[in-house]
Amino acid sequence: MALLAPGSAVPSALVALTVFRASAWACLLCFTSYNERLQICQIFTGLESPDLGKCEEAFTDAFKGLLDTEINYDERSHLHDAFTQMSHSLQEVAAAQGSFRVAFPHAAEKIQKIILQLKEVQACIPPCGLQEVARRFRCRGCYSTVCDLPLDCPVQDLTVTRGHQAMFFCTVNFQLPKEEITYSWKFAGGGLRTQDLSYFREIPRARGYLARIRPVQPTHRGTFSCVITHDQRPLARLYFFLNVTGPPPRGETELQVAFREVLRWAPREGEMIEPWTPSLGELLARPEALTPGNQCLLAVAVALASASATVLAWIFFRWYCSGD
Repeated sequence: MALLAPGSAVPSALVALTVFRASAWACLLCFTSYNERLQICQIFTGLESPDLGKCEEAFTDAFKGLLDTEINYDERSHLHDAFTQMSHSLQEVAAAQGSFRVAFPHAAEKIQKIILQLKEVQACIPPCGLQEVARRFRCRGCYSTVCDLPLDCPVQDLTVTRGHQAMFFCTVNFQLPKEEITYSWKFAGGGLRTQDLSYFREIPRARGYLARIRPVQPTHRGTFSCVITHDQRPLARLYFFLNVTGPPPRGETELQVAFREVLRWAPREGEMIEPWTPSLGELLARPEALTPGNQCLLAVAVALASASATVLAWIFFRWYCSGD
């Protein structure tokens, strides 16, 4: 078996141009080094053989079919192991005085079968997001790439009646990493429907994938934004425009009126805030005080007064009759 020369008189750059004067960026180049390929050919032909260049050319020509190969990014280690095993097998064939013209196409065919057995590349799912699960490795250039989709998702519109509940789900239709996922929420008020980040402010206590607002008020009209982050790297930004319509429910209006009354009155230190209990005159003079609860109280009071009057009349009648 021929030994490798400790050094080559030909500059490595010139040798690279000789070996890869055809389409160079193939899987063979990504998963094997130049020295590994040169060593295999030196074993096949010898150190100074005139067939050394033909061997190198035949090596690259055999793998041209893998030029445009794309694989699942997570399968790189498996393919790397396959090429390592291929290199060992070719060295054994060369040591047994085999022919490189037969060995190289056979090795390329075996690699092609292994690639077909790898986990398939997942398709990109529009319309947005950094989809790591769909990352792929391209042999043409030996680099990885992700889906060419924007980070910002389209604005979703939600219309809610004032006083009701609004819910936003920060979810995407592609698979997220299982760990270190965080959610942060922002809000652009004033009725803005926008994706301009300069208008948004943080919502400190919102951290989960679900945001809920209740009761919805006109001040909530605007755009809510949720950022999905993995290990401090944003994966997607979702936007929800909340449109608030309609009058508030009657019960909600009365509660807000009472709450504003409390806020407008600033009690002095040591004083206690007591609930407002209207008198009968106030109930009759102020129609807005006739809440359903107060109406029930008024009906109970009238019923009790009527019953008391009936009892008194009956007692007086019995007393008057007993006197006769």
